[in-house]
Amino acid sequence: MTLSLKGKRGLIMGVANERSIAWGIAKAMAEAGAELAFTYQGEAFGKRLEPLAASVGSDFMVDVDVTDDASLDAAFAQLQSRWDTLDFIVHAIAFSDKNELQGRVLNTSRENFKNSLDISAYSFIEVARRAHPMMVDNGGTLLTLTYMGSTRVTPSYNVMGIAKAALEASVRYLANDLGPEGIRVNAISPGPMKTLAGAAIGGARKTYKHTDMNAPLRSNATLEAVGGTAVWLASDAGACTTGEIVRVDGGFHVLGMPQYDNL
Repeated sequence: MTLSLKGKRGLIMGVANERSIAWGIAKAMAEAGAELAFTYQGEAFGKRLEPLAASVGSDFMVDVDVTDDASLDAAFAQLQSRWDTLDFIVHAIAFSDKNELQGRVLNTSRENFKNSLDISAYSFIEVARRAHPMMVDNGGTLLTLTYMGSTRVTPSYNVMGIAKAALEASVRYLANDLGPEGIRVNAISPGPMKTLAGAAIGGARKTYKHTDMNAPLRSNATLEAVGGTAVWLASDAGACTTGEIVRVDGGFHVLGMPQYDNL
């Protein structure tokens, strides 16, 4: 078995800029030989994405709004018109009103709760449903991104923790649904990272510093480490891994308390 993705085609969803986790994954996958397509939402993100996509040899970009069925249908129609099969999808899409990513989850509004769950969790199911016909003959890999705030209370993560819990449950159920057809479904769970999305969470800098100081490896995840994990999961070497939440967080998730010197 090899970690090569040569001959494989994949869709990357959620690149905001060069510091995005989705971009770290895309870059690693391109270096492993994959042919890539990208989605973006809106002209501003499209302009940021274009030079990044070009740098990995891709001219295939599709504008999509994951809350709009017609937009998703149109995006996958474009994909199918160019590629008859699809080997992997990376779903790196999440959203919540930044004003509600601070304070108490008790104060989460109904509107933001519904919107956060729709974009951050349900969209993965919508994407899987549309990708399925392109993977059913040869199998494939569906990847998404989560965070340990799904299972452990993280200050200010609030409704995103609830959304990620729903996303992780979706991974397990989709893995069971699609496994008989050779389609693997997994999530990667990095620790805190300095990204555009991460910066929206209240106290992000303190959280990043705390995990960096206390993780067993004394380090937060890097884009390269997350990218390498994604390559493994999408490659033939990941052939028997599905339904997993793969943690790439320097080991922080194993701790029961901070390191002695940091108490």
